Amino acid sequence: MPIKAKGFKNSKAATYLSIGSTAFGAISVVKQARMARKDNDTLRLVDAAVSAAAIVTGLTLLYRELKKLGDDDVLLG
Repeated sequence: MPIKAKGFKNSKAATYLSIGSTAFGAISVVKQARMARKDNDTLRLVDAAVSAAAIVTGLTLLYRELKKLGDDDVLLG
């Protein structure tokens, strides 16, 4: 049975890790949008736009979670 870290799911480190992985996913969305524009593929472009909206929403939710955790980071204000 795998050993789980207690409280890691609701920790600042886990939230930062989630933000990083979500932002890293934006790279593939940008590549997808570029290919769609190059190929003049409207359906792929719409898919990239929806994916980008999902990434923005996810990052906003994670930012809110950081604020809820009471982070004293200078970047968060």
